Amino acid sequence: MSPELVNPGTVRPGGRTARVRESVLRAAGDALVEHGFAQLDLGDVARRADVGRTTVYRRWGTVTALVADLLADMAETSLPRADTGSLIEDLRANARLVQQTLTDPRQGALFRAVIAAATGDIQTAEALHRFYRARIAEWAPCVTRAIERGELPEDTDPDEVVRAVSAPLYYRMLASSDTLDQAAADRAATAAAVAASAGVYSRTAEEADPASTITENRQNG
Repeated sequence: MSPELVNPGTVRPGGRTARVRESVLRAAGDALVEHGFAQLDLGDVARRADVGRTTVYRRWGTVTALVADLLADMAETSLPRADTGSLIEDLRANARLVQQTLTDPRQGALFRAVIAAATGDIQTAEALHRFYRARIAEWAPCVTRAIERGELPEDTDPDEVVRAVSAPLYYRMLASSDTLDQAAADRAATAAAVAASAGVYSRTAEEADPASTITENRQNG
């Protein structure tokens, strides 16, 4: 990545630099939606953004660096986590945000293009992984607070719970023709909350035999 790129959580540039970045990232998103990663071209992005080619090449240098910055910007500007005081309500808010993002005509198309590119491009895959880690880190405190309130076992892994919420929604988008609606989002949140309450995502359970853990939870439940 270019040293000028902004990673999630860092201070964003201001003034003309910020305006140039905003214009270029918007143009890059438009190009991705229209043509996909394979046909993404820095010169075309510069033209769309009405920015000098030299500026784009100097700041980003490569298509993968530009996509990495686009993902960083998406992480920076995504809505903050909910804090309702209830695990299920927080997880439902997270699931609905993911569902709305993946079904948005623009955002959904962007994600499909980037995910497709990540399967064959290491740098794009790394950028996607950074984006996903940033979103997990944003929402994991919801689970931590639920542990503190006594809603979940003390050894629950917050990151695993958040992953469990979004995983079935990404699956619906990428691998099935099943409807990805709010009802699907709510089911994903409920399933993750119930599983977490049963100890499925406890750190000790990860080291145990899965079948034994399920049997023990049924006996205790």
